[in-house]
Formats: sequence, C-alpha cells, structure tokens
Amino acid sequence: MKLILLGAPGAGKGTQAEILSRKLAIPTISTGNILRAAMKNGTEIGLMAKKFIDDGKLVPDDVIIGIVRERLAEPDCKNGFILDGFPRTIPQAEALEREGIDIDCALSIEISDETIVERMSGRRTCRDCSATYHVATKPPKKEGVCDLCGGELTIRKDDAPETVRARLEVFHRETEPLKDFYSARGKLKAVDNQPTVESTTAEIAKALGIKL
Repeated sequence: MKLILLGAPGAGKGTQAEILSRKLAIPTISTGNILRAAMKNGTEIGLMAKKFIDDGKLVPDDVIIGIVRERLAEPDCKNGFILDGFPRTIPQAEALEREGIDIDCALSIEISDETIVERMSGRRTCRDCSATYHVATKPPKKEGVCDLCGGELTIRKDDAPETVRARLEVFHRETEPLKDFYSARGKLKAVDNQPTVESTTAEIAKALGIKL
C-alpha cells in the first residue's frame, strides 16, 4: 500500500505512521529524515541539498523530489510506503505525479485548530534527556520534573500557542489544498481524530479497508 498522510502539525501523523508502518511492514518516509540521511551519506543530491541548507536557503522542490525518488527506489519500498510530511504543496504533488510516483490513498487526519493548540501547548519536554510529557494525558509524577532523569520540563518554542497558530496558518494556506487535489483523483480518505491513539488507528483501518 502506498500512502500519503495529510493533517495539520500536531494531528498525530507521526504516531499513526509509526503504527501503520509496523502493522503493514512498509517503511515510513519522512522528508526530514531522508534529507539528513542523504546529506550524511554524501549522495550527489544530498550534497546539493546540503549546499542550500548551508547557505540558509530552503531546499527547492526538485531536489526534495530527487531525494524522495532515490529513497523510494530502495528494496524496502517495493511493497509500499507511507509518506509523512510530503508533499506539502500542490506543486510538490504535481512533481510526484510527473515522476510517475503513484499513490493508492491520501489519508487526511481531521482535527480542529483549537484541539491542536491545546494538545501542543500542553506538551512538556525534558531539558536534559528530551523525554516528552503532556499536562493532561501523560503528566510527570512530579510537576515540572522528568520521571526518567529528574531534569527540568520545559515548553519547546515550537509548542508555544503563538508558534502553533503560525504553523497552522501555513498549513491551511499551503498544504490543505492537497485535500481537493487528491479528492479530484478519487484518492482522498478523511478520518476524524479520535480521543485516543488506538481509536484513531481503528478509524484509519476502517477507512483503508484493512485489518490492523
């Protein structure tokens, strides 16, 4: 199965991708991870990307597509893959099509902005060991203190409400139009975010018509 996961930052795409990857025995491909791997391995296209990053510029779509194409050509992708966080824009989705990279389904996890702001602003990260907590769903035993190493728990800048709202604006402007793009191709399936990770996974399985 070849899947694209769509959804706002904080919608739980990474968590669900991990579960689907394990259950379906197909790799999750996150552009951030494969970009770092390509640069570390010194591939031609990785070095190209590194130059843009070193110059403080955004990596252009054609370079990202090249790195995705390289990754999808690896043997572990022959039975399918999950693209998480890519494509982010319609030009990227069109470039994927031009490359002949076909997908079976674009799965959109639907969640309100307010729920995301609440969810992300409740996250706490240990300054020392990076363990994560949540004030409502996974609180530490002692407020402000990491259970694992005793380090101080902080709010990451990325999780501050104003930062989250700014990221949501970018999502609505640049990424949300992909829902119409894939809907027009008969490939969009939307799933409402559920109160628990497990119930969201169950809804995804139902939408995809698979057993997990």
